[in-house]
Amino acid sequence: MRSKTIVLLAGACLCLYAAHAQNANYISNRAPLQPTPFVALPLGSITPKGWLATQLTLQKDGLTGHSEALYAELKSDAAWLGGKAPDSDWERPTYYLRGLVGLAYSLHNAELKQRAQKWIDWALNSQAANGSFGPTTNSDWWARMPLLYALCDYQEATQDARVVPFLTRYFQYQLAELDQRPLKEWASARAADNVDVIFWLYNRTGDAFLLTLASKIKAQAYNYTDIFSQNTFLTDFHSDFFPKHGVNVAQAYKYGPVFYQQTHDAKDKDAFLKGIKNLQPYHTHITGMNSCTEFLSGNASIQGVELCSTAERMFCDEIALRVLGDAVIGDELEKITFNQLPAGISPDFRQHQYYTLPNQVQSKDAPNGFGQDYANGVVPGPYSGYPCCRFNLHMAWPKYTQHCWMATPDNGLAATVYAPSSVQAKVAKGIPVTITEETAYPFEEQIRFTITIDRATSFPLQLRIPAWCAKPVVKVNGKVQKDVTPGTYYTIKRTWENNDKVSLDLPMTLQTSTWVNHSIGIERGPLVYTLQMKEQWKRKNEHTFDGIDFSEYEVLPANDWNYGLVIDPQSPAKSITLERAAMPENPFRPETTPVRLKVKARKVADWGLAANGVHAAEPPLNPQPTGPEEIVTLVPFGAQRIRVTYFPLIGPTVKPEQQTFTDPFTADGKNPWVNFGGGWQQAGGKYFSESYNIDGAKSVVTTTSFDNLTMDATVTILNDVTEGGVLFRTSSPTMGVDAYKGYYAAISTKGSLILGKSNNAWQSLQEIPATIIKNKAYHLRVVAQGNRIQVYLDDMKTPQITVSDTTYASGAIGLRQYSGTDTSDPSGKTVIYEKISVQRAGQ
Repeated sequence: MRSKTIVLLAGACLCLYAAHAQNANYISNRAPLQPTPFVALPLGSITPKGWLATQLTLQKDGLTGHSEALYAELKSDAAWLGGKAPDSDWERPTYYLRGLVGLAYSLHNAELKQRAQKWIDWALNSQAANGSFGPTTNSDWWARMPLLYALCDYQEATQDARVVPFLTRYFQYQLAELDQRPLKEWASARAADNVDVIFWLYNRTGDAFLLTLASKIKAQAYNYTDIFSQNTFLTDFHSDFFPKHGVNVAQAYKYGPVFYQQTHDAKDKDAFLKGIKNLQPYHTHITGMNSCTEFLSGNASIQGVELCSTAERMFCDEIALRVLGDAVIGDELEKITFNQLPAGISPDFRQHQYYTLPNQVQSKDAPNGFGQDYANGVVPGPYSGYPCCRFNLHMAWPKYTQHCWMATPDNGLAATVYAPSSVQAKVAKGIPVTITEETAYPFEEQIRFTITIDRATSFPLQLRIPAWCAKPVVKVNGKVQKDVTPGTYYTIKRTWENNDKVSLDLPMTLQTSTWVNHSIGIERGPLVYTLQMKEQWKRKNEHTFDGIDFSEYEVLPANDWNYGLVIDPQSPAKSITLERAAMPENPFRPETTPVRLKVKARKVADWGLAANGVHAAEPPLNPQPTGPEEIVTLVPFGAQRIRVTYFPLIGPTVKPEQQTFTDPFTADGKNPWVNFGGGWQQAGGKYFSESYNIDGAKSVVTTTSFDNLTMDATVTILNDVTEGGVLFRTSSPTMGVDAYKGYYAAISTKGSLILGKSNNAWQSLQEIPATIIKNKAYHLRVVAQGNRIQVYLDDMKTPQITVSDTTYASGAIGLRQYSGTDTSDPSGKTVIYEKISVQRAGQ
């Protein structure tokens, strides 16, 4: 007789019993490492099905499967194969191998396994007597870290007996070397990758020296627990770009969870979610990814996300999910995976985009004005942007596949993130089980599980219940289960028999979110929606390899995109219709995506391209609609290469602030500023501005509109910035040092006080001598009444500049720094702003 089902409800973090148990079938954390709520399954345990299998197959047939023909760093003369090809002795081949191994063993593909084997064999055979390995032309610790991960995966998939002693010798070498050759730069920023593998090895050997090594590495690494928890990405690192480099930030999300296993320190445990919270108001896009071009770059709709950053953040979320066991981490991972990842890769997996923007109405080969700018940085192709992404993207889908399922400490299994797949694993006392997950999720709302097992066996099955789902339903063999709570894991403890079935219904409701200039984003379940665009692909540079077209393309819109939505943000379902279609093999093609939203909209007359002719202007605060209502179609974010995701809202007028404005810069999550270039961070009553590799940056409160005003600011120039000052009566700000309309008053370390204006080109109104010293705070005041503008410096009784100008009567307030034409230093040039206050002044 089938035993009675016992249901255990776990909270967002799993029950305490799990914290003290060890899985009998899979290697778990060995004392004194902190036990983890989940245990990773060996690579190859999970087989992708349905649309997920399509993505991995396209990857095999596209960029990954042909990388060794596409890229010189991966050909037979690569340094990681014993050759001398330029640029092939650092991270690029090891990035590629990490993804190749995951893809080969997830697809169980013999050809890819054989291709990976030659890289693995060379690395293993390259080990010297002292334990070092790899190309002798590059000794960077960082270049080896991705390969360490590849070796772990490979060993789990093959049980190759060479790997464990190889890693032991290497880590002995590293421990002996680190005092005289400590971690630096990229290795210091990415040290958690190194330590994650150290713990993997420790759990297999128990060698005590490995814990000593992990502690030594922690002492030499950036302390990302403090950086994430205290939000000091910019504030403590003015001349050091590594902590605010976008990929480093994405990669450092694993720092807290990884080191928590050894330190048992709640600060390390909490750093992951604190980092998400701290970055959310200032740098996070609707997809859940932090902006990254290539540095943390604000919340504007025309700031992008680097594909490297996406792949690394996904991997960090997967590690954090295993170590911390918080259900919300799975929500974060799914949102990034289903939206940001496919948006950066062409539907046939033959091109990638280095940067992907929320509002990217065209992909042109032209300057973007980013901190790290590449003319083809938003253009799909095999060589888009800097070379890192074309080598690092390969792990994203395989790693997601690898972490869809995990083991639990009580010898059960957990569905941690969802996609069509099957898992073959051992449960209870080593009993083999296969669970097949059939679904089109996230394009449908039901997930169906079938258990295949030779004999009745008792084990727990955990299902992650997304926090966004208000009314989840779990059924076991058709019987509805009780107490299924969003944002938790639902545990079913029962004796399972062959062909038992579980279903999970996750009803998705339409939600809106608010972005720059009160624009609206549309979400449904884990999917973000964007305007369906007719994409006109225009070949820019032809590339053919292995008889396959891998050309670079510009993508231009073949339809209008300047629409505002006519919806009630509080009740979007009243004005949005969901349309479903048959599930295709590849749901990330715009023409075949199985879910669409039909929305009322009107064209917005005052919305078009920005002054640079590359990006869209920011959505207007109060859009001026023209023409009748139309019905437009929204499709999933990942199904488009060009898109509009932040829409102006047609409806009640948003009244801009016209009387007073102050900001205490307490980093309390309230952020009225929109950034156009550079990095900006609020903390401790100060607003820090940095411009990396560009000659200026702006931050504007686009929801203000002052005509006559008194504006005060305290300005401190820290290093090699030339100018720092205030913007007023400003409109149309966008990327580019002079890309705005309005006035600017500033101090200059060249010895002057400046007043000027811009109409997308700078024009000086008056400049007078002034002694400006670095690291000294100056009180700057602007009084503008009618056509008279006065500028005060420290002495608030007598204006130093008085001019008459009628060009601009009103507009927003903002801040601006100018660094001059020397943009060669990527470390950041800092201005600190304090005590910002604006009062409307009478005539």
